[in-house]
Amino acid sequence: MLSEFDLIARYFTRPPRADGPVRLGVGDDCALLSVTPGQELAVSTDMLVEGRHFFAGADPAALGYKSLAVNLSDLAAIGARPLGFTLALALPAVDEPWLAAFSDGMLALADEQGIELIGGDTTKGPLTISITVMGEVSSVAALRRNAAQTGDDLWVSGTLGDARLALAALQGKLPLTPSELDAAAVRLHRPAPRLALGMALRGIANAAIDVSDGLLGDLGHILQRSRRGAVIDADALPFGPVLAKSQSLQVQREFALNGGDDYELCFTAPVTKRQAVLAAGISCQTALRCIGSISSDVTLQITDAAGKSLHIPSHSFDHFSPS
Repeated sequence: MLSEFDLIARYFTRPPRADGPVRLGVGDDCALLSVTPGQELAVSTDMLVEGRHFFAGADPAALGYKSLAVNLSDLAAIGARPLGFTLALALPAVDEPWLAAFSDGMLALADEQGIELIGGDTTKGPLTISITVMGEVSSVAALRRNAAQTGDDLWVSGTLGDARLALAALQGKLPLTPSELDAAAVRLHRPAPRLALGMALRGIANAAIDVSDGLLGDLGHILQRSRRGAVIDADALPFGPVLAKSQSLQVQREFALNGGDDYELCFTAPVTKRQAVLAAGISCQTALRCIGSISSDVTLQITDAAGKSLHIPSHSFDHFSPS
């Protein structure tokens, strides 16, 4: 039977990269990171709880990947370069095949994005995964929620809604063919954190947020902090390919606007920066779509391409919702 420290050593300890920012990693009381002069430390924490954020018996490799991805998405939203992360893991029991797959999935994404595991903790309890990520960004260039300006274009990266569609199918609420479910489930289980795009948008975008709980709800945080409103063109929304192929327009709009788990970037930028925005997307090989604009009227309106007002209430994910 592995002890706590054997578990950490076997599955989560690797030597720091010689050319990276980590000077001291796993195995000491604290980790040591070097931050580039003129940069500030960006820090974010997310927790995933079995039965709340993921199904019991979820594939451990995909779970390890997603646990880190959703945290890296927060760094992307502020335009930060990733440096390191910690992992706090509560386990019902020591399951070595599960741990091997979980660490493989998580560390594969860490290697892909050039970020290192630098510490954390393990304990016994209901399966809970808590990751804290650290990155660096200039305070001048950071993409903040409170910086949207009247007249800004409203943009979103990638596509929306396929993650929510996969969840609905897994819950038995909507039928999908096996191939459709497999395609949509990639967006639910292995979201792509838009780190390169976030960094490319520094000096171009004004405000940004990642779409984790639903576009309307997350955009609402930008509008509240910026004291602005917005108009969204529902006909400009980039629907996920499986969603667009398999569902009615009503479901497409609902899942794209309120679905959550997309982990795309929603951001605002001056009209004069449109070509720079598009160039940033091309450089990162990430599709971008302008879906509306920021207004001085502190309301959120949804219209179709003809300007007709649509009534689509916001009801994004809430951790303390009774449902």
